[in-house]
Amino acid sequence: MQLGDYDYALPDRLIARAPLPARRGSRLLEVSAALRDRGFAELPSLLRAGDLLVFNDTRVIPARLHGHKATGGKVEVLVERVLAPQTVLAHVRASKPPRTGGLFEFPGGVGARVGERRDDLWELTFDRDVDEVLAAHGEVPLPPYLERAPVDEDRERYQTVYAREPGAVAAPTAGLHFDQRMLDETLAMGVRHAYVTLHVGAGTFQNLRHEQIESNRLHSERVHVDAACCERVAETRRNGGRVICVGTTAVRSLEAASAGGTLAPFTGETDLFILPGYRFRSVDAMITNFHLPRSSLLLLVAAFAGGDRVLEAYRHAVDAEYRFFSYGDSMFVEPAP
Repeated sequence: MQLGDYDYALPDRLIARAPLPARRGSRLLEVSAALRDRGFAELPSLLRAGDLLVFNDTRVIPARLHGHKATGGKVEVLVERVLAPQTVLAHVRASKPPRTGGLFEFPGGVGARVGERRDDLWELTFDRDVDEVLAAHGEVPLPPYLERAPVDEDRERYQTVYAREPGAVAAPTAGLHFDQRMLDETLAMGVRHAYVTLHVGAGTFQNLRHEQIESNRLHSERVHVDAACCERVAETRRNGGRVICVGTTAVRSLEAASAGGTLAPFTGETDLFILPGYRFRSVDAMITNFHLPRSSLLLLVAAFAGGDRVLEAYRHAVDAEYRFFSYGDSMFVEPAP
C-alpha cells in the first residue's frame, strides 16, 4: 500500500483554527449506506437504546514551555511524558541541538538540566515539581496546523467536558463536540457510557515518513482499559447493542486491549498501527473528526470503513465546505460492508 493513495486536496480556508461558539454547533457527516449531511445535535437520532459510547477521558496538560539556554539561545519545550515528579521526556526546539548536561531556564527562575536523548525526545530534569511548573508557566499545546498562539478560551475548549486523567499533549478531538447536555441526553435514551484512557502524544501530528505504508512505525502511547469497561462492552454485545467509539484514540485503546483475540483489561504501552485490511474485534461504529492527509488516523478510518468510501466522504466534505481537523466538524462512521 502506498501513502499517496490516502492523500486529498484541502483548501486552507477549511482548516478550523478556532472552536465554534457551541460545542454541539458543528456539522456531522453520516457515513453509512449513503452520505448524509447532519448537525452534531442530531447524533442521538443515530443511536439507539442499548448502544454503548466509549470515551477517552485523558486530560490535556499545558505542556508547552518557552525559555532559553544558559548560553542565551531561545528554546521551546513540549513535554511528551512525565516520568517522575521532576523528570520528563520532551521535544526540544532550539537553533542548535541541546547537549547532555546543558541547562535551560524558564520564567519564574525555573531551571532544567538536559539528560540523555531517546530517539526524537530528550530527558529533562527540573529543579522543582513539573506539575507546578506547567500549571504556572505552560501553554496549551495547540496543533501546529492551527498556526496561532493559544488564547484563554483554548484552556477550556481544547479539552473534553469529561476529561479527568492528566497526561495528554493533544486532545481526543472527536469528544470536543459533546457538551454535558448531550451526555445527559444519550444516557436518558438508554445509551450507556464507558471510559478508557489513552494519553495522546505529540507524535499524532508527525508525518508518516515512508511512502510504503507498512514500513512506517507509530509512536507509543500509554493506555488503560479497566475491567468495568471490558464488562460493559461484553454486555452490550451480548444484548445486541453497538459499541461506538468516540474518536480514533478510543478505537485504538479497545483494539490494543483486544490484541489477544478478545477484549481484556490492559494497562501499558501501545504502538498499534491500524491499516486497511485490519480485522476489528471490539468496535461497531465510530465518531471521528476529519484527519490530515496521508496520516495514520486517516488510515485507521479507512481500515474501518473502506478506503474508497472514506475518500469519497472526504471529497464530499471538501465540496460541502465542512471544517477540518481538531476544531472542525465530525463524522459518524459505520463499518464497510
